[in-house]
Amino acid sequence: MSNHPWPTPATIAYGGDYNPEQWPREVWDEDVVLMREAGVTMVSVGIFSWGLLEPEEGVFDFAWLDELLDLLHANGIAVDLGTPTASPPAWFFATYPHALAVDKHGVVQGFGSRGMASHSAPEYRRAAARIAGELARRYGQHPAVVMWHVHNEYGVPVGEDFSPNAVAAWRVWLQERYGSLDALNAAWGTAFWGQRYGRWEHVVAPAATPTTVNPAMKLDWARFTDDQLRACFRAERDAIRAHADQPVTTNFMAHQSWNTDLWAWAQEVDIVSDDHYLWSPDPDAHVALALSADLTRSVARGRPWILMEHSTSAVNWQGRNIAKRPGEMHRNALTHVGRGADGIMFFQWRASRSGAEKFHSAMVPHAGPTSRIFREVASLGARLGAIGELQDTRVRAQVAVLYDWESLWAQDLEWRPSDALQFRERMRAYYERLWRDGVQVDFAHPGDDLSGYRLVVAPASYLLTAAQGENLTRYVAGGGTLLVSCFAAVVDEHDAVHHGGFGAPLREALGLTVEEFLPMREGESCAVELDGRTLTADVWAEDLAVDGAQVRGTYSGGPADGAPAVTRHEHGDGVGWYVSTRLDVAALAPVLAAVYDDAGIAPSSAPEGVELMTRHGETADYVVAVNHRDDAVTVPLEGTELLSGTDVTGVLTLPAGEVAVVRSTPGGGR
Repeated sequence: MSNHPWPTPATIAYGGDYNPEQWPREVWDEDVVLMREAGVTMVSVGIFSWGLLEPEEGVFDFAWLDELLDLLHANGIAVDLGTPTASPPAWFFATYPHALAVDKHGVVQGFGSRGMASHSAPEYRRAAARIAGELARRYGQHPAVVMWHVHNEYGVPVGEDFSPNAVAAWRVWLQERYGSLDALNAAWGTAFWGQRYGRWEHVVAPAATPTTVNPAMKLDWARFTDDQLRACFRAERDAIRAHADQPVTTNFMAHQSWNTDLWAWAQEVDIVSDDHYLWSPDPDAHVALALSADLTRSVARGRPWILMEHSTSAVNWQGRNIAKRPGEMHRNALTHVGRGADGIMFFQWRASRSGAEKFHSAMVPHAGPTSRIFREVASLGARLGAIGELQDTRVRAQVAVLYDWESLWAQDLEWRPSDALQFRERMRAYYERLWRDGVQVDFAHPGDDLSGYRLVVAPASYLLTAAQGENLTRYVAGGGTLLVSCFAAVVDEHDAVHHGGFGAPLREALGLTVEEFLPMREGESCAVELDGRTLTADVWAEDLAVDGAQVRGTYSGGPADGAPAVTRHEHGDGVGWYVSTRLDVAALAPVLAAVYDDAGIAPSSAPEGVELMTRHGETADYVVAVNHRDDAVTVPLEGTELLSGTDVTGVLTLPAGEVAVVRSTPGGGR
C-alpha cells in the first residue's frame, strides 16, 4: 500500500510553490495551461497569504482561494494547502506588539520581513491555530487538497527568541525537565563562576553577556527552542486534524538549518519533506545535495519523502548567486529521486516581480515560457512522468553515518579547544569520502539499533551519552565495524566532560584513552604514516594512550610526533577504528579502504564523478545514474533505460552532464 498523499498511483509529484495572489486574475488561466504543459501534478498554495485570508482579526475572506482551488482541480492539479503562519499580518503585530520576537541583545524584531513572531507568545499560537483550523474546516473535503503544509521552514529566520514570553516559557520548560532547582544547578554545573540559582524567577535566558554563557544552559536553550517550534507545529496540525484527514507535513531544511532536531520532528509529520538549496561557494555542491537527501530519507526512516523546495537556477540570498548551468537542474532533481524522494517541487512557480525574492529563479522565470529554464522545467516534468514506477520503492544501505543535532549544538558552542574543528565540516568530509567511493549510506542516531549495518561511521560525536556509548560498544561486540573521528564522546548530555575523561564511553570499543587534545595553530600541519603512505593532517591531534588497540597510523611531526594517530581494536566479534586527527577527503581514502576490508564492503567501480543510486522494488530495481563530469562515461548496467525507453545490454553510455534511470531485475543493478 502506498504511503503517499497524492491520489494518482505511480506518479512522482511535480510542481512548486504557487503564489497567484501576486498576480492579476487573468494570469491564473495562463498559469494552469503552462502547468499542464510542464507536467505539473501538485502545487503548494497559501503559504504567505495570512493577510489576505484574514484581513482583520476574526474576519475571513476565502473567495479568492475558493476560486483558485476549483481552477486547479478542474485542471487536474492537486494542492498541498499551506497554513500562512510563517508571516503574520500587520494587524496582528499592531494588536499584539509583545508577540514580536526579541534577539539576544534585547532588540525587538520589527515587521516587514517574514518570521518575526515569538513562538512562545500565547496570542501567536492561538491565532495560528485559528487560521489553520478555519482553513481545514473550509477545505478539508475539497477534492483538490491532498496534503497540508504547516508554516514554512521552522526556525528560519527566527528560531531563538529572547522575549518575555519566551523567558516565561523557558522557566516552565526547565521546571518540567528538572523538577527542582537542585537538579538544575547540578546539570548546569552552576557552582562554576558562582551561577547558582535559588529561585526559579531568577533563571534567565542565555542572552548577550560580558563573556561566554554557561554551555550547559545554552545546550538546554537549543533544546527548548526546538521544543517551542515543535509545539507550534503540533498546535496547527491538531487544529487541521479536527476537520481534515489528509496527511500533514512541514518543510525541513536538513543539514542547512541548525535549530531543529529532525529525528524528533519526523515523528510529528505524516510525510517528511525537505527544502534544499545549493551553496554557491561550494564547487562540489552536488555532494552536499546528496548528503541532505540521504539525511532526509533517514529521518523519514527509509520511507519516501518529498523535496518540497529547490531552485531552477540561482537563489537570491547568497553573496554571489550562481546560476545553474544547462542540465544541472535535472541532475539535482533526479539525484533527490535516486536517494528516495517521491516528489520534486520548486520555489516557486512564477518569478515574483516585487519583494525580497524577485531575483530568485522560478519555474516560469521573468524571461517567460520561451526561456531555456522553462524548457528544462517542461523536460523535467516529462522525465518524471516516465519514471513514476519508482514511487514507493526503497533505498538500502550497509553503512550508517551517525548524525545527532544535540551533538551539533554542543560542539558549536563557544570555547571549544579549536573553533576550526566543526561538526558540519567533519560530517561533510567523511560523507564525501563515502560518496566518492560510491558507498550508499543512511544516517542514524547514536541511540538507534545499528545491528543491520556492516559499518557505522561517527564523524562528529562530541556529545555522546553513556547509554549511546554502550549502544555503540554492543554494536562492535556483536560483529559491527565502527569508525570514530577525533574529539568524540567528550561530554555527556549536559556538556559535562565524562567521568573517566575524554572518550570514556567508547574506551572499551576503541581500546584507548585520549589523554590530551593537541590542536594546531592556523596554517600548521603534520603527517600521518599509514600502511606505507604519508597523509597530511591539520588543525587537530590527540595524545593517545593505547590499551589493546593496534596502531595503524603514526604521527610524523607536529605536536604528537611519533605517537599513535590511527588505531584499530578488535572487541568481541567486531572492530573499532579511531582517527585522532583531521584528514581531508583525499587523505581519508586509505583509511576507509582498510575499514571497508574489515566491514566486508566493496566500493563502487563507477568512474569518479558518477553517482549510481539504487532504489529497490518488489519486482524490479532501479538505478539512477548521474554524470557530473564534462565527458561521457560508460557504466556496466543491464535493463531498460526509462527516460529513453531503450534497452541497456551490459553497458550504459552516459553523456556529459546527463542522467539515466535503468530498470533491472532485483540484484541486477550495480
